[in-house]
Amino acid sequence: MYRYDNRVVITLDAGGTNLVFGAMQANKFIVEPITMPSNADDLDKCLATMVEGFQAVIDKLEAKPVAISFAFPGPADYPNGIIGGYLPNFPSFREGVALGPFLEYKFGIPVFINNDGDLFAYGEALGGALPEVNAKLEALGCPKRYKNLVGYTFGTGFGIGVVVNNQLNRGDNSCIETFCLKHKKMPDIIVEDGVAVRAIKRVYGEVSGDVKHAFEPKDICEIADGKRPGDVEAAKQAFAELGEIAGDAMATAVTLVDGLIVIGGGITAARKYIMPSLLKELRGKMHTITGEELNRVQMKVYDLDNEEEFKEFAKGDQRALKVYGTDRYVAYDPQKRIGVMISKLGASNAISVGAYAFALSQLDAQKQQ
Repeated sequence: MYRYDNRVVITLDAGGTNLVFGAMQANKFIVEPITMPSNADDLDKCLATMVEGFQAVIDKLEAKPVAISFAFPGPADYPNGIIGGYLPNFPSFREGVALGPFLEYKFGIPVFINNDGDLFAYGEALGGALPEVNAKLEALGCPKRYKNLVGYTFGTGFGIGVVVNNQLNRGDNSCIETFCLKHKKMPDIIVEDGVAVRAIKRVYGEVSGDVKHAFEPKDICEIADGKRPGDVEAAKQAFAELGEIAGDAMATAVTLVDGLIVIGGGITAARKYIMPSLLKELRGKMHTITGEELNRVQMKVYDLDNEEEFKEFAKGDQRALKVYGTDRYVAYDPQKRIGVMISKLGASNAISVGAYAFALSQLDAQKQQ
């Protein structure tokens, strides 16, 4: 949508260890990133570092930026740019910091802050999964188009973002979340404890019996692939259980949103071990109290990274339906369907594209008012 736009937006990748500053134009970074320590436990130092980093990027630009836009950990009142609450990686922000207004005062341009899951989904909706799927559907002669998307990030947490009718849905409280849904196998535990990095490490340790191991998910994936010594079956099971637990949570969300699912994050490198159980969960069955069998998700679920499944997804169940009392026929496709795919942009790039697009969409909306 904005891949040919000449406006420049300043960005920030905010982590508890480092802050990485950049600038985007036409959906691409146009300066070398500038990395500075976050100083996350010292508010004065952290804010001073942000000002220094943003200014360093601005000094490199030929065109004046129109906005600053980035993701920042919550809880937060994102529409008003206020960060506060329990933030493990930014403890100095816990009492509440008006970060957006502070940066607007310093630089004199609009500042937009969002959750990383939201921006991931928005980036995929405008510059990733949705346009890619819709272009392939058009090429295959399918009239169906998708405008809704649920984006998930697998990492230190279990992030989510929702796009409805090509618009980011931030909710009334900036609090659309699924990390706190129930864990399928442990109903008193949050689902994030079955999907995040810590879950892979825990399950591998439990199944292998090596609970004191020091492996990270990348190492465990290499063990599953036979490229590193370790318990191969335990490694595969760690990722398979992640898929099952994530699929259960996704089934709840996508039933409400009715859109495509796109997944990002480094853990998706283990896709071949995750997706079978995730898809099995989404395609699972449930029963009414009288014993009638129903699909867990009321739409047929396709793996959109599988070319054969994509062709079936595009084909659907198209037929001609006669209009009662006339000689006319109309096209009819009764098959309700959605799909799941892994991000092609990558989570970090999708978040940046989302931040860029969000800022420009907000500026354009303000012009029209």
